[in-house]
Amino acid sequence: MTRHARNCTAGAVYTYNEKKRDAAESGYGTNAQRLGKDSVKSFDCCSLTLQPCRRPVVTKDGFLFDKEAILQYIVTKKNEYSRRLKEYERLRRAEEEQLSQEASSKQQARMERFVNAEKPAMTPAHSSAVGERPSTSAAATSSSSSATPSTSSTSSSSISNMTNGHEKKLPSFWLPSECPNAGAAKAQKPDATIYCPVSQQPLRVKDLIDVKFTLLKDGDFKRSLIAKEARYMCPITHDVLSNAVPCAVLRPTGDVVTMECVERLIRKDMIHPLTDRKLKDKDIIPLQRGGTGYATTNDNLQAKEKRPMLQV
Repeated sequence: MTRHARNCTAGAVYTYNEKKRDAAESGYGTNAQRLGKDSVKSFDCCSLTLQPCRRPVVTKDGFLFDKEAILQYIVTKKNEYSRRLKEYERLRRAEEEQLSQEASSKQQARMERFVNAEKPAMTPAHSSAVGERPSTSAAATSSSSSATPSTSSTSSSSISNMTNGHEKKLPSFWLPSECPNAGAAKAQKPDATIYCPVSQQPLRVKDLIDVKFTLLKDGDFKRSLIAKEARYMCPITHDVLSNAVPCAVLRPTGDVVTMECVERLIRKDMIHPLTDRKLKDKDIIPLQRGGTGYATTNDNLQAKEKRPMLQV
C-alpha cells in the first residue's frame, strides 16, 4: 500500500482516518465517544440530583438516593396521581351522561316508530269521513313523487363526499378533528403505583433503607468532605471506597462494606461483623455504582444516536 500525503486525493485507497474524518464532517455514520470521568456518577451520589448525598437512602435494588430528593419525587408522583384520578372521574361521568343520553334517544326513537306504525290504521276511517280529499292528496303525492325521481336517484347514486349534508364541512381529512378516531378521550384509570425513577420497579417509602458511610481517617481536616476524592472507607477492612470497588449495604445497620469483605468474611457465617447479628441473603444489598474506565462496569451504560449511513 502506497503512502499518502496529507492532502492527497488521488489515491485508490479510502483509509480509516479519512472515513472517520468525512463521517464527522458530514454527519453520517456511527458516532462513538469515550466518556470521561466527569460524565460518570460517583458511587455516593444521589441518582436524581447527581450530588453527594446528605442523608443517603438505598432501595432494595441497590440504587442510592438523597432522602430529601426521593421523598420529593414520591410526593410529586402522588400529586400527579391525584390530578389524573380527578380527570378520570370527570371523563367517566361524561361517558355515563353520554350513555344515558343515547339510551334516552333510542327510547324516544322506539316510541316514535311505534306511534308512526299506529297512524296508517286510522287513515281509512278518516278518508271515508272527508269524502274525496284522500284521493286528491294521494294524487298530489303521486304527482310529486313522479316529478322528482331524477333528484332522488341523483342524490342516492352520487359518490361525492360533499353530499348528504357534508357540503358545509371542510374536506380537510388531515386535521385531527376530521380523523375517523376523533372524539372524546377515553377514561382510563391511572396507576397508583409509584415506580423507581432508575429501575422502574415499585417504590415505597417503607422500603427505603438508611445508609451509613464510614468516613476515611486520613487526618486532612483542612479540605471539605466534598473536595476530597477519597471520602469513605469500609468499616471492617478499612479499604477506600470508590467506583472501582464493588460495595454492598448491610440492611440491619446500613453500613457500606466492600463486596470482597462480604465474600470473604460475611458469607461464611452470615453474621454481621459489627453487631454479631444473624444475616440473611436479602440483608446484603449490592450497591449500584457509577461507571469507570473499564468496560465491565459499563454494561448498562448505553447511548445511541441514529444518523444516516455513509455509503462508499
